[in-house]
Amino acid sequence: MEFVLLAYPSRPELRVLSFLAVSLVYILIVTGNVLIVVSIHTEARLHTPMYYFLGSLAGVEICYTAVVVPHILANTLQSAKTISLLGCAAQMVFFIGLGSADCLLLATMAYDRYVAICHPLQYPVIMTLTLCVRLVVASVVIGLFLSLQLVAFIFSLPFCRARGIQHFFCDVPPVMHLVCAHSHVHEHSVLAAATLAIAVPFFLIATSYAFIVAAVLKLHSATGRHRAFSTCSSHLTVVLLQYGCCAFVYLRPSASYQPRQDQFVSLVYTLGTPLLNPVIYTLRNSEMKGAIARVLTRNRLSQHSQDRGGYNLSGISLVPAM
Repeated sequence: MEFVLLAYPSRPELRVLSFLAVSLVYILIVTGNVLIVVSIHTEARLHTPMYYFLGSLAGVEICYTAVVVPHILANTLQSAKTISLLGCAAQMVFFIGLGSADCLLLATMAYDRYVAICHPLQYPVIMTLTLCVRLVVASVVIGLFLSLQLVAFIFSLPFCRARGIQHFFCDVPPVMHLVCAHSHVHEHSVLAAATLAIAVPFFLIATSYAFIVAAVLKLHSATGRHRAFSTCSSHLTVVLLQYGCCAFVYLRPSASYQPRQDQFVSLVYTLGTPLLNPVIYTLRNSEMKGAIARVLTRNRLSQHSQDRGGYNLSGISLVPAM
């Protein structure tokens, strides 16, 4: 059994423009997030819990977009825009699972900021490398586990004869719209899973920031308050963008499902959020900007050295000539 994806443009010129636009955005997403991962890995001064979580978030978003964007690009130029039942289920498992892991990682980053601001003297003792690794692994495992349970439930339901999905890929609302035995029990089950993956992490983030605001307001120095809030501003911007889109799509009754509106919002959190995350975290962070600049400079110097046959500007050989 196959599903047909119906959200793609039918006119050839629109398909080409869509392919070019999505390709450009995807290249920028991968480039920006790879630069963050490489910069954090190579710069010793960035080997701290905050940047470890940021690098993990960038890695998850590379995988998250890779689940659907290459398939979107392939379908944009193909005449038959179909996906098998197993392929649809697998795509949904990893898309929802990695998206949930993204939300959980944002919650762990809020907890990291809470410990750093509210318990600065105990921060090195609490936020150890072991705890950071466990939090990242737990975020991915819990996200995939919840996603697997949700997708197994959805695909155990009977589908109607209509196989057309009003979307660019397999997502929960458009696939649930094809279920014949749709009832309040099914809707509440999906809503409960979405609540665990979205509302619970958001509640933890809100709680962490409530303690952070209370602690910052007690500071007598205006400079100290500004510095404390500036370390959280980038994270808060990403949280509002990510959770706002996810809550709009998943935390609402199926009666309010509107295909065109959902398609646009899905593109925002599938392409827009992973694209804006590197921009937000680098423009507001001088350490990240400096690290990325040093990585790009080293790559440029290495390429220049290779182009000159392995010699630097002073004529001293750096690499043996081939």
